Amino acid sequence: MQLHSFPENFRVCVIGASGAIGAAFVEALQNDSRCAQVIALHRNSVPAIDLSDEASIETAAAEIKSQGPFHLIIHAAGILHQADFMPEKKLGDLNMAQMQSTFMVNTFGPAIVLRHFSKLLDKQRGVFALLSAKVGSIEDNRLGGWYSYRASKAALNMMIKTAAIEIKRSQPNSVVIAMHPGTVTSALSQPFRGAERGRPASLAASEMLHVLDDLQADDTASFVSYNGEHLPW
Repeated sequence: MQLHSFPENFRVCVIGASGAIGAAFVEALQNDSRCAQVIALHRNSVPAIDLSDEASIETAAAEIKSQGPFHLIIHAAGILHQADFMPEKKLGDLNMAQMQSTFMVNTFGPAIVLRHFSKLLDKQRGVFALLSAKVGSIEDNRLGGWYSYRASKAALNMMIKTAAIEIKRSQPNSVVIAMHPGTVTSALSQPFRGAERGRPASLAASEMLHVLDDLQADDTASFVSYNGEHLPW
């Protein structure tokens, strides 16, 4: 596939590139003949980026600045569960440690990424997409449960919308959005019938890139699904 709304030899940065979706984004973009460069950042990249380490985020942005500006920045990192916890099903499952871990990766880290990486966006055509989740929509919450994950994504959505409003003042052509990737077959979704209900990461990345390619400046500060649907906050 090719992205046509970006200029010839456009440059991309993918954060969270070691995960299933992040890696799929990198592969798809590297196969786009119009894309000149894809910088893939993760915990073990050079430079490395750790969402729980504010200094690493600032340093990574500073180190790749000379290779920009970037026409597309994708933040694809997130957490739903770990070896020592699963999403809470009820209030009685809530605990501080799980909430802190979840918010660190899903909200606080991405907010600092927005702070430092938004400065690297190309002034003429700059799109910054951060992967969120439909379950982070307050209006769409009909089932309950998954307290920390839902709340961390809802908080992320507010960070994204607020940042988009600010960034547009100095970069009127910028597009900053929250994006719902849908259910993808990955380590994140595997315990939740992800292998049965999900779709390959390569397909999800392709679908999302098509949506990103169609975004215009007026779409900034939106919550967008992989199929192009605008979701309620």
